[in-house]
Amino acid sequence: MIDKIKIESLSPIKHKEHLRRNLTNRHIQFIAIGGAVGTGLFMGSGKTISLTGPSIILVYIIIGFILFFVMRAMGELFLSNTEYTSFSDFASDLLGPCAGYMTSWTYWFCWIITGIADVIAITSYTQFWFPGVSKWIISLTIIIFLLGLNLITVKIFGEIEFWFSMIKVVAILTLIFIGLGMVFIHYELPNGNIASFSNLWNYGGWFPKGISGFFAGFQNAVFAFVGIELIGATTAETKDPKKSLPKAINSMQIRIIIFYVFSLIMIMSVTPWVTITPDKSPFVELFTLAGLPEAASIINFVVLTSAASSANSGLFSTSRILYSLAQNRLAPKIFVLLSKRAIPFSGLTFSCICLITGTVMIYIIPNILTVFTIITTISAILFMFIWSMILCSYIAYRKQRPYLHKISIYKMPFGQTMCLICLAFFVFILILLTLKTDTCTALFFTPIWFIILGLGWILIHK
Repeated sequence: MIDKIKIESLSPIKHKEHLRRNLTNRHIQFIAIGGAVGTGLFMGSGKTISLTGPSIILVYIIIGFILFFVMRAMGELFLSNTEYTSFSDFASDLLGPCAGYMTSWTYWFCWIITGIADVIAITSYTQFWFPGVSKWIISLTIIIFLLGLNLITVKIFGEIEFWFSMIKVVAILTLIFIGLGMVFIHYELPNGNIASFSNLWNYGGWFPKGISGFFAGFQNAVFAFVGIELIGATTAETKDPKKSLPKAINSMQIRIIIFYVFSLIMIMSVTPWVTITPDKSPFVELFTLAGLPEAASIINFVVLTSAASSANSGLFSTSRILYSLAQNRLAPKIFVLLSKRAIPFSGLTFSCICLITGTVMIYIIPNILTVFTIITTISAILFMFIWSMILCSYIAYRKQRPYLHKISIYKMPFGQTMCLICLAFFVFILILLTLKTDTCTALFFTPIWFIILGLGWILIHK
């Protein structure tokens, strides 16, 4: 059983408050979509396509395949014990308190870094309409807006995420159908290119950059999947996790095929991959090159709401993580305070203050793509650490509590063997990150975070 600390004396309200189970199955399904389809797909895929070419489709399929098993491991762990409300809970229980501490704080930092990337992306999208407005003013306004959204009730948060994700779904499906129509009528673009499936292999084949280019795609594509585990972070506020969680995880494969594979196939069929600009969203560029600037504005709005959805979900997650850490005396007591609407407002405010780092970086480094690459690489590395902790916790769970696995109604396929394969894949990604200067720089700075965490753990014990 997980120790729970009473917080009546710390709460600003008279009666006992706690996180409420106000998220329904509908909310969880679309939060899962929001986590699976984010800034990495809409903004980062341009650079990934330019590095890899059409083989990027295979890259996304492989990463999606691996992460499906990570999510299945997470699902079995959460459903094995209803006391678990976060990744740190089962990491602490199965791997020890230090592992739980490292997992919680790293997951918080993951979302802060991802939130900074999202703010950078939103700033870039907003300049599509307001090129004359200063970037740092736009980013600061965005952070204040996101703070306001998260200070409302959990149920309204679920509704906002539902509609944000609905916009993504409708937009991507529309893009796929419009792309199909352009291909079938052999639409001629203003630059003379003809929309055709043959564009997928007419410009150097499926692997135009060779095996090295194919491997380079993994470095950037991983970031497109960060947040896919967010459905686990909502478990404590889900009405029926035993029903909602398996349903959301099992539908993940379909989402990846529709939202990643089909959309990228249509983009590279309409606009040959060699014409895609690395520092712009290929979703917006598709309609611009097709001579449909009005549609490009609509898609720009969609990718903007996608980034806002990701940042919004990230703030939701970070505030709950700080709340859990404070309950377990691994963070300052102030983060355990809840508002009258059961919102961890102190942790939420602190996370928003940390997001201002993105505003500072935009002010110091004017090139948005440079900042975005560094930030997203650090984020991908840290998320791989979280995914690895989920897998390690599952291996420990199988060894320590085989009886729970035996009676589980949601077993992970291929069990511990698949866990080892997934861990080996993450090591492979880390090796690939050393091959390029920008990703290697991010990899070099990431250990600083774990040094800080280690010092923090020592101080807590003292």
